[in-house]
Amino acid sequence: MALLKKLSPARLMALGFAFVILLGAVILALPISRNQGVSVSFVDALFTSTSAVCVTGLIAVDTADTFSVFGRIVVALLIQIGGLGVTCIGVSLILLMRKRVDLKQRMLIRESWNVNTFKGIVKLVKDVLLLTLIFESVGAILSFITFVKDYPPLKAAGISVFHSIAAFNNAGFDILGGLRNLIPYQSDVLLNLVTCGLIIFGGIGFLVILDVVKNRSFKKLTLHSKTVLVMTALLLIVGTLMLKLTEQNISWLGAFLHSTSARTAGFSSYNLGLFSNAALFVLIILMFIGASPGSTGGGIKTTTFFTLFKATMSYSRNRPLTAFKRKIPKEAVQKSFVVFALSVTVVCVGTLLLCIIEPNYTFVQLLFEITSAFGTVGLSTGITPHLANLSKLIVILTMYVGRLGALTIVSIWIFRNQLPQVGYAEENINIG
Repeated sequence: MALLKKLSPARLMALGFAFVILLGAVILALPISRNQGVSVSFVDALFTSTSAVCVTGLIAVDTADTFSVFGRIVVALLIQIGGLGVTCIGVSLILLMRKRVDLKQRMLIRESWNVNTFKGIVKLVKDVLLLTLIFESVGAILSFITFVKDYPPLKAAGISVFHSIAAFNNAGFDILGGLRNLIPYQSDVLLNLVTCGLIIFGGIGFLVILDVVKNRSFKKLTLHSKTVLVMTALLLIVGTLMLKLTEQNISWLGAFLHSTSARTAGFSSYNLGLFSNAALFVLIILMFIGASPGSTGGGIKTTTFFTLFKATMSYSRNRPLTAFKRKIPKEAVQKSFVVFALSVTVVCVGTLLLCIIEPNYTFVQLLFEITSAFGTVGLSTGITPHLANLSKLIVILTMYVGRLGALTIVSIWIFRNQLPQVGYAEENINIG
Protein backbone atom coordinates (compact mmCIF):
# COMPACT_ATOMS: atom_id res chain seq x y z
CA MET A 1 0.00 0.00 0.00
CA ALA A 2 2.86 2.37 0.86
CA LEU A 3 4.45 1.56 -2.51
CA LEU A 4 1.23 2.43 -4.36
CA LYS A 5 1.10 5.83 -2.68
CA LYS A 6 4.56 6.61 -4.03
CA LEU A 7 3.60 5.82 -7.64
CA SER A 8 2.78 8.61 -10.09
CA PRO A 9 -0.84 8.97 -11.33
CA ALA A 10 0.18 7.63 -14.76
CA ARG A 11 1.68 4.48 -13.25
CA LEU A 12 -1.33 3.94 -10.99
CA MET A 13 -3.66 4.25 -13.99
CA ALA A 14 -1.59 1.76 -15.98
CA LEU A 15 -1.54 -0.71 -13.08
CA GLY A 16 -5.26 -0.22 -12.46
CA PHE A 17 -6.18 -1.05 -16.05
CA ALA A 18 -3.78 -4.01 -16.09
CA PHE A 19 -5.26 -5.41 -12.87
CA VAL A 20 -8.86 -5.15 -14.15
CA ILE A 21 -7.84 -6.76 -17.46
CA LEU A 22 -6.16 -9.72 -15.76
CA LEU A 23 -9.03 -10.14 -13.30
CA GLY A 24 -11.53 -10.06 -16.17
CA ALA A 25 -9.50 -12.64 -18.11
CA VAL A 26 -9.44 -15.03 -15.14
CA ILE A 27 -13.22 -14.71 -14.65
CA LEU A 28 -13.98 -15.16 -18.36
CA ALA A 29 -11.79 -18.28 -18.44
CA LEU A 30 -13.91 -19.92 -15.69
CA PRO A 31 -16.50 -22.58 -16.67
CA ILE A 32 -19.35 -20.40 -15.28
CA SER A 33 -18.54 -17.73 -17.89
CA ARG A 34 -18.73 -20.08 -20.88
CA ASN A 35 -21.61 -21.67 -22.71
CA GLN A 36 -21.98 -25.41 -22.15
CA GLY A 37 -19.62 -27.44 -24.30
CA VAL A 38 -17.54 -24.40 -25.32
CA SER A 39 -13.87 -24.08 -24.44
CA VAL A 40 -11.92 -20.82 -24.27
CA SER A 41 -8.14 -20.54 -24.15
CA PHE A 42 -6.65 -18.10 -21.66
CA VAL A 43 -5.22 -16.04 -24.53
CA ASP A 44 -8.72 -15.60 -26.00
CA ALA A 45 -10.12 -14.77 -22.55
CA LEU A 46 -7.32 -12.24 -22.07
CA PHE A 47 -7.99 -10.83 -25.55
CA THR A 48 -11.71 -10.41 -24.78
CA SER A 49 -11.03 -8.83 -21.39
CA THR A 50 -8.47 -6.41 -22.85
CA SER A 51 -10.80 -5.49 -25.71
CA ALA A 52 -13.63 -4.83 -23.23
CA VAL A 53 -11.62 -2.82 -20.68
CA CYS A 54 -9.92 -0.87 -23.46
CA VAL A 55 -13.41 -0.33 -24.99
CA THR A 56 -12.21 -1.65 -28.34
CA GLY A 57 -14.53 -4.35 -29.64
CA LEU A 58 -12.06 -6.60 -31.46
CA ILE A 59 -13.02 -10.20 -30.72
CA ALA A 60 -11.07 -13.43 -30.96
CA VAL A 61 -14.23 -15.44 -30.19
CA ASP A 62 -17.88 -14.49 -30.68
CA THR A 63 -19.25 -13.04 -27.43
CA ALA A 64 -22.74 -14.56 -27.65
CA ASP A 65 -21.71 -17.97 -28.99
CA THR A 66 -18.87 -18.38 -26.47
CA PHE A 67 -19.91 -16.76 -23.21
CA SER A 68 -22.87 -17.51 -20.94
CA VAL A 69 -25.25 -14.89 -19.59
CA PHE A 70 -22.89 -14.47 -16.64
CA GLY A 71 -19.94 -14.08 -19.00
CA ARG A 72 -21.76 -11.44 -21.05
CA ILE A 73 -22.59 -9.51 -17.88
CA VAL A 74 -18.89 -9.61 -16.97
CA VAL A 75 -18.00 -8.28 -20.45
CA ALA A 76 -20.58 -5.47 -20.07
CA LEU A 77 -19.14 -4.54 -16.65
CA LEU A 78 -15.62 -4.53 -18.06
CA ILE A 79 -16.76 -2.23 -20.87
CA GLN A 80 -18.39 0.11 -18.35
CA ILE A 81 -15.30 0.18 -16.15
CA GLY A 82 -13.07 0.76 -19.15
CA GLY A 83 -15.27 3.51 -20.57
CA LEU A 84 -15.61 5.50 -17.37
CA GLY A 85 -12.08 4.70 -16.29
CA VAL A 86 -10.80 2.66 -13.38
CA THR A 87 -10.17 5.80 -11.33
CA CYS A 88 -13.71 7.11 -11.85
CA ILE A 89 -15.18 3.79 -10.73
CA GLY A 90 -12.89 3.79 -7.69
CA VAL A 91 -13.87 7.32 -6.70
CA SER A 92 -17.54 6.45 -7.23
CA LEU A 93 -17.24 3.57 -4.75
CA ILE A 94 -15.54 5.90 -2.26
CA LEU A 95 -18.44 8.35 -2.59
CA LEU A 96 -20.97 5.56 -2.11
CA MET A 97 -19.24 4.59 1.13
CA ARG A 98 -19.47 8.27 2.16
CA LYS A 99 -15.72 8.59 2.51
CA ARG A 100 -13.53 11.56 1.63
CA VAL A 101 -11.78 11.72 -1.76
CA ASP A 102 -8.14 12.53 -1.04
CA LEU A 103 -5.64 14.50 -3.13
CA LYS A 104 -4.09 11.41 -4.76
CA GLN A 105 -7.47 10.27 -6.04
CA ARG A 106 -8.25 13.75 -7.34
CA MET A 107 -4.91 13.71 -9.17
CA LEU A 108 -5.85 10.40 -10.80
CA ILE A 109 -9.17 11.80 -12.03
CA ARG A 110 -7.44 14.91 -13.36
CA GLU A 111 -4.86 12.77 -15.17
CA SER A 112 -7.38 10.35 -16.70
CA TRP A 113 -9.73 13.07 -17.99
CA ASN A 114 -7.13 15.71 -18.86
CA VAL A 115 -8.62 18.23 -16.44
CA ASN A 116 -6.46 21.29 -15.71
CA THR A 117 -7.66 21.96 -12.18
CA PHE A 118 -8.59 20.13 -8.97
CA LYS A 119 -11.62 22.37 -8.51
CA GLY A 120 -14.95 20.56 -8.78
CA ILE A 121 -13.41 17.10 -9.32
CA VAL A 122 -15.95 15.31 -7.09
CA LYS A 123 -18.87 17.14 -8.71
CA LEU A 124 -17.44 16.20 -12.12
CA VAL A 125 -17.46 12.52 -11.18
CA LYS A 126 -21.09 12.74 -10.05
CA ASP A 127 -22.08 14.57 -13.25
CA VAL A 128 -20.30 11.98 -15.40
CA LEU A 129 -22.10 9.11 -13.66
CA LEU A 130 -25.46 10.87 -14.10
CA LEU A 131 -24.81 11.57 -17.79
CA THR A 132 -23.77 7.96 -18.35
CA LEU A 133 -26.92 6.66 -16.69
CA ILE A 134 -29.15 9.00 -18.74
CA PHE A 135 -27.58 8.26 -22.13
CA GLU A 136 -27.35 4.51 -21.61
CA SER A 137 -30.92 4.28 -20.29
CA VAL A 138 -32.35 6.24 -23.22
CA GLY A 139 -30.22 4.22 -25.64
CA ALA A 140 -31.43 0.92 -24.16
CA ILE A 141 -35.10 1.95 -24.36
CA LEU A 142 -34.82 3.05 -28.00
CA SER A 143 -32.80 -0.04 -28.97
CA PHE A 144 -35.44 -2.25 -27.32
CA ILE A 145 -38.01 -1.02 -29.86
CA THR A 146 -35.96 -2.72 -32.60
CA PHE A 147 -34.71 -5.83 -30.81
CA VAL A 148 -38.11 -6.79 -29.34
CA LYS A 149 -39.31 -7.44 -32.91
CA ASP A 150 -36.86 -10.34 -33.25
CA TYR A 151 -36.38 -11.62 -29.70
CA PRO A 152 -38.53 -12.42 -26.63
CA PRO A 153 -38.98 -9.32 -24.40
CA LEU A 154 -36.56 -10.43 -21.67
CA LYS A 155 -33.79 -11.35 -24.12
CA ALA A 156 -34.43 -8.20 -26.15
CA ALA A 157 -34.05 -6.13 -22.97
CA GLY A 158 -30.70 -7.79 -22.20
CA ILE A 159 -29.43 -7.22 -25.75
CA SER A 160 -30.62 -3.59 -25.62
CA VAL A 161 -28.85 -2.82 -22.35
CA PHE A 162 -25.64 -4.50 -23.56
CA HIS A 163 -25.80 -2.68 -26.90
CA SER A 164 -26.38 0.69 -25.24
CA ILE A 165 -23.44 0.22 -22.86
CA ALA A 166 -21.18 -0.87 -25.72
CA ALA A 167 -22.24 1.98 -28.01
CA PHE A 168 -21.98 4.82 -25.47
CA ASN A 169 -18.60 3.54 -24.29
CA ASN A 170 -17.45 3.27 -27.91
CA ALA A 171 -16.87 -0.49 -27.70
CA GLY A 172 -18.08 -2.43 -30.74
CA PHE A 173 -19.21 -5.57 -28.92
CA ASP A 174 -22.48 -7.29 -29.78
CA ILE A 175 -24.28 -10.36 -28.42
CA LEU A 176 -26.28 -11.25 -31.52
CA GLY A 177 -24.09 -14.27 -32.31
CA GLY A 178 -22.46 -15.57 -35.45
CA LEU A 179 -19.93 -12.73 -35.71
CA ARG A 180 -22.69 -10.69 -37.39
CA ASN A 181 -22.39 -7.41 -35.49
CA LEU A 182 -25.13 -5.10 -36.89
CA ILE A 183 -25.29 -6.69 -40.36
CA PRO A 184 -28.85 -8.05 -39.73
CA TYR A 185 -29.96 -4.45 -39.00
CA GLN A 186 -28.23 -2.88 -41.98
CA SER A 187 -31.37 -1.02 -43.07
CA ASP A 188 -32.92 -0.36 -39.66
CA VAL A 189 -32.92 3.44 -39.48
CA LEU A 190 -33.84 3.70 -35.77
CA LEU A 191 -31.17 1.31 -34.48
CA ASN A 192 -28.50 2.79 -36.76
CA LEU A 193 -29.25 6.36 -35.68
CA VAL A 194 -29.53 5.45 -31.98
CA THR A 195 -26.17 3.66 -32.21
CA CYS A 196 -24.59 6.66 -33.97
CA GLY A 197 -26.05 9.05 -31.38
CA LEU A 198 -24.64 7.06 -28.47
CA ILE A 199 -21.23 6.81 -30.16
CA ILE A 200 -21.10 10.55 -30.91
CA PHE A 201 -22.07 11.65 -27.40
CA GLY A 202 -19.71 9.11 -25.84
CA GLY A 203 -16.92 10.23 -28.17
CA ILE A 204 -17.07 14.01 -27.73
CA GLY A 205 -16.25 13.74 -24.05
CA PHE A 206 -18.01 14.47 -20.79
CA LEU A 207 -16.35 17.87 -20.36
CA VAL A 208 -17.74 19.07 -23.69
CA ILE A 209 -21.24 17.83 -22.90
CA LEU A 210 -21.20 19.58 -19.51
CA ASP A 211 -19.83 22.76 -21.13
CA VAL A 212 -22.66 22.77 -23.70
CA VAL A 213 -25.29 22.14 -21.01
CA LYS A 214 -23.87 24.96 -18.90
CA ASN A 215 -23.41 27.66 -21.56
CA ARG A 216 -25.91 26.70 -24.30
CA SER A 217 -24.19 29.04 -26.75
CA PHE A 218 -21.34 28.24 -29.14
CA LYS A 219 -19.70 31.63 -28.53
CA LYS A 220 -19.50 31.02 -24.77
CA LEU A 221 -17.93 27.56 -25.07
CA THR A 222 -14.27 26.93 -24.28
CA LEU A 223 -11.76 26.61 -27.11
CA HIS A 224 -11.55 22.90 -26.35
CA SER A 225 -15.31 22.40 -26.73
CA LYS A 226 -15.48 24.44 -29.93
CA THR A 227 -12.63 22.44 -31.45
CA VAL A 228 -14.18 19.11 -30.49
CA LEU A 229 -17.64 19.98 -31.85
CA VAL A 230 -16.36 21.41 -35.13
CA MET A 231 -13.91 18.57 -35.74
CA THR A 232 -16.51 15.93 -34.86
CA ALA A 233 -19.04 17.37 -37.31
CA LEU A 234 -16.40 17.82 -40.01
CA LEU A 235 -15.02 14.28 -39.70
CA LEU A 236 -18.52 12.77 -39.70
CA ILE A 237 -19.48 14.61 -42.89
CA VAL A 238 -16.18 14.09 -44.73
CA GLY A 239 -16.00 10.46 -43.61
CA THR A 240 -19.52 9.72 -44.83
CA LEU A 241 -18.86 11.34 -48.23
CA MET A 242 -15.51 9.60 -48.71
CA LEU A 243 -16.93 6.17 -47.81
CA LYS A 244 -19.82 6.67 -50.21
CA LEU A 245 -17.38 7.66 -52.96
CA THR A 246 -14.92 4.81 -52.36
CA GLU A 247 -17.40 1.97 -51.68
CA GLN A 248 -20.17 1.62 -54.25
CA ASN A 249 -22.20 -1.05 -52.44
CA ILE A 250 -22.73 0.95 -49.24
CA SER A 251 -25.86 3.00 -48.53
CA TRP A 252 -25.83 6.55 -47.17
CA LEU A 253 -27.06 5.18 -43.82
CA GLY A 254 -24.26 2.60 -43.84
CA ALA A 255 -21.67 5.21 -44.78
CA PHE A 256 -22.79 7.44 -41.91
CA LEU A 257 -22.73 4.55 -39.42
CA HIS A 258 -19.24 3.49 -40.45
CA SER A 259 -17.96 7.08 -40.49
CA THR A 260 -19.27 7.42 -36.93
CA SER A 261 -18.19 3.96 -35.80
CA ALA A 262 -14.65 4.32 -37.17
CA ARG A 263 -14.14 7.07 -34.61
CA THR A 264 -13.37 4.32 -32.02
CA ALA A 265 -16.71 2.49 -31.73
CA GLY A 266 -16.31 -0.60 -33.91
CA PHE A 267 -19.90 -1.37 -34.94
CA SER A 268 -20.33 -2.52 -38.52
CA SER A 269 -23.39 -3.24 -40.66
CA TYR A 270 -21.35 -4.45 -43.66
CA ASN A 271 -18.66 -7.08 -44.17
CA LEU A 272 -15.51 -4.97 -44.16
CA GLY A 273 -13.56 -7.81 -45.74
CA LEU A 274 -15.37 -6.99 -48.99
CA PHE A 275 -14.57 -3.25 -48.89
CA SER A 276 -12.20 -1.71 -51.42
CA ASN A 277 -8.69 -0.73 -50.33
CA ALA A 278 -9.66 2.93 -50.77
CA ALA A 279 -12.60 2.57 -48.37
CA LEU A 280 -10.45 0.69 -45.85
CA PHE A 281 -7.83 3.45 -46.05
CA VAL A 282 -10.51 6.07 -45.29
CA LEU A 283 -11.52 4.03 -42.24
CA ILE A 284 -7.86 3.71 -41.17
CA ILE A 285 -7.48 7.51 -41.19
CA LEU A 286 -10.68 7.97 -39.18
CA MET A 287 -9.63 5.27 -36.69
CA PHE A 288 -6.21 6.83 -36.22
CA ILE A 289 -7.72 10.26 -35.47
CA GLY A 290 -10.28 8.77 -33.10
CA ALA A 291 -12.53 10.52 -30.59
CA SER A 292 -11.91 13.45 -28.24
CA PRO A 293 -10.02 13.87 -24.93
CA GLY A 294 -11.94 12.98 -21.78
CA SER A 295 -14.26 10.67 -23.72
CA THR A 296 -14.74 6.91 -23.88
CA GLY A 297 -12.86 6.72 -27.20
CA GLY A 298 -9.25 6.40 -28.32
CA GLY A 299 -7.02 7.47 -31.20
CA ILE A 300 -4.71 10.49 -31.25
CA LYS A 301 -7.87 12.58 -30.59
CA THR A 302 -9.65 15.25 -32.62
CA THR A 303 -7.97 18.11 -30.75
CA THR A 304 -4.51 16.69 -31.53
CA PHE A 305 -5.31 16.44 -35.24
CA PHE A 306 -6.79 19.95 -35.24
CA THR A 307 -3.74 21.42 -33.47
CA LEU A 308 -1.36 19.66 -35.87
CA PHE A 309 -3.27 20.98 -38.88
CA LYS A 310 -3.45 24.54 -37.55
CA ALA A 311 0.23 24.50 -36.57
CA THR A 312 1.27 23.26 -40.01
CA MET A 313 -0.78 25.96 -41.76
CA SER A 314 0.48 28.62 -39.35
CA TYR A 315 4.17 27.76 -39.65
CA SER A 316 4.03 27.36 -43.43
CA ARG A 317 2.50 30.84 -43.83
CA ASN A 318 4.47 32.41 -40.95
CA ARG A 319 1.33 33.53 -39.14
CA PRO A 320 0.27 33.38 -35.46
CA LEU A 321 -1.21 30.08 -34.33
CA THR A 322 -4.83 30.92 -33.51
CA ALA A 323 -8.26 29.28 -33.57
CA PHE A 324 -11.68 30.78 -32.86
CA LYS A 325 -10.01 34.10 -31.96
CA ARG A 326 -7.83 32.43 -29.36
CA LYS A 327 -4.07 31.75 -29.37
CA ILE A 328 -3.05 28.10 -29.07
CA PRO A 329 -0.19 27.62 -26.55
CA LYS A 330 3.17 26.27 -27.77
CA GLU A 331 2.96 23.52 -25.14
CA ALA A 332 -0.19 22.17 -26.82
CA VAL A 333 1.55 22.14 -30.21
CA GLN A 334 4.60 20.33 -28.81
CA LYS A 335 2.43 17.77 -27.06
CA SER A 336 0.42 17.19 -30.27
CA PHE A 337 3.55 16.47 -32.29
CA VAL A 338 4.82 14.08 -29.60
CA VAL A 339 1.48 12.23 -29.45
CA PHE A 340 1.40 11.97 -33.25
CA ALA A 341 4.98 10.72 -33.52
CA LEU A 342 4.56 8.14 -30.74
CA SER A 343 1.24 6.93 -32.17
CA VAL A 344 2.67 6.50 -35.66
CA THR A 345 5.56 4.55 -34.13
CA VAL A 346 3.22 2.20 -32.24
CA VAL A 347 1.11 1.54 -35.35
CA CYS A 348 4.15 1.02 -37.60
CA VAL A 349 5.93 -1.34 -35.20
CA GLY A 350 2.74 -3.33 -34.55
CA THR A 351 2.00 -3.63 -38.27
CA LEU A 352 5.58 -4.70 -39.04
CA LEU A 353 5.47 -7.44 -36.40
CA LEU A 354 2.14 -8.74 -37.72
CA CYS A 355 3.48 -8.68 -41.29
CA ILE A 356 6.32 -10.95 -40.13
CA ILE A 357 4.10 -13.32 -38.14
CA GLU A 358 1.08 -13.35 -40.49
CA PRO A 359 2.46 -13.48 -44.08
CA ASN A 360 -0.84 -14.89 -45.41
CA TYR A 361 -2.70 -11.60 -44.89
CA THR A 362 -2.32 -8.43 -46.93
CA PHE A 363 -0.57 -5.33 -45.67
CA VAL A 364 -3.84 -3.37 -45.68
CA GLN A 365 -5.59 -6.01 -43.56
CA LEU A 366 -2.81 -6.01 -40.96
CA LEU A 367 -2.47 -2.21 -40.91
CA PHE A 368 -6.26 -2.00 -40.48
CA GLU A 369 -6.14 -4.48 -37.56
CA ILE A 370 -3.36 -2.68 -35.69
CA THR A 371 -4.84 0.78 -36.28
CA SER A 372 -8.19 -0.49 -35.04
CA ALA A 373 -6.50 -1.86 -31.91
CA PHE A 374 -4.51 1.31 -31.25
CA GLY A 375 -7.53 3.55 -31.81
CA THR A 376 -9.58 1.21 -29.57
CA VAL A 377 -12.06 0.94 -32.43
CA GLY A 378 -12.92 -2.72 -32.90
CA LEU A 379 -13.50 -2.78 -36.66
CA SER A 380 -11.89 -5.70 -38.47
CA THR A 381 -11.75 -7.21 -41.93
CA GLY A 382 -12.50 -10.55 -40.27
CA ILE A 383 -9.00 -11.82 -39.55
CA THR A 384 -8.95 -11.37 -35.75
CA PRO A 385 -10.20 -14.87 -34.73
CA HIS A 386 -7.68 -16.49 -37.09
CA LEU A 387 -4.56 -14.72 -35.83
CA ALA A 388 -1.79 -16.71 -34.15
CA ASN A 389 -1.52 -16.41 -30.36
CA LEU A 390 1.62 -14.29 -30.66
CA SER A 391 -0.20 -11.91 -33.00
CA LYS A 392 -3.11 -11.72 -30.55
CA LEU A 393 -0.70 -10.79 -27.77
CA ILE A 394 0.70 -7.98 -29.95
CA VAL A 395 -2.84 -6.74 -30.61
CA ILE A 396 -3.59 -6.95 -26.86
CA LEU A 397 -0.56 -4.80 -26.07
CA THR A 398 -1.55 -2.34 -28.80
CA MET A 399 -5.07 -2.02 -27.37
CA TYR A 400 -3.62 -1.42 -23.91
CA VAL A 401 -1.27 1.29 -25.17
CA GLY A 402 -4.09 2.85 -27.20
CA ARG A 403 -6.44 3.02 -24.22
CA LEU A 404 -3.91 4.58 -21.88
CA GLY A 405 -2.47 6.81 -24.60
CA ALA A 406 1.05 6.70 -26.01
CA LEU A 407 2.04 9.84 -24.08
CA THR A 408 0.89 8.32 -20.77
CA ILE A 409 2.84 5.13 -21.46
CA VAL A 410 6.03 7.10 -22.12
CA SER A 411 5.53 9.33 -19.06
CA ILE A 412 5.48 6.19 -16.89
CA TRP A 413 9.17 5.69 -17.60
CA ILE A 414 10.23 9.30 -17.00
CA PHE A 415 12.16 9.58 -13.77
CA ARG A 416 11.01 12.23 -11.35
CA ASN A 417 14.56 13.23 -10.49
CA GLN A 418 15.59 15.28 -13.52
CA LEU A 419 19.25 15.81 -14.26
CA PRO A 420 20.50 19.42 -14.16
CA GLN A 421 19.86 21.22 -17.44
CA VAL A 422 23.03 21.81 -19.45
CA GLY A 423 23.26 24.66 -21.95
CA TYR A 424 24.68 23.91 -25.40
CA ALA A 425 25.65 26.08 -28.33
CA GLU A 426 22.96 26.40 -30.98
CA GLU A 427 23.63 25.22 -34.56
CA ASN A 428 21.35 25.12 -37.58
CA ILE A 429 20.20 21.88 -39.25
CA ASN A 430 18.86 21.69 -42.80
CA ILE A 431 15.19 20.69 -43.03
CA GLY A 432 13.30 19.59 -46.14
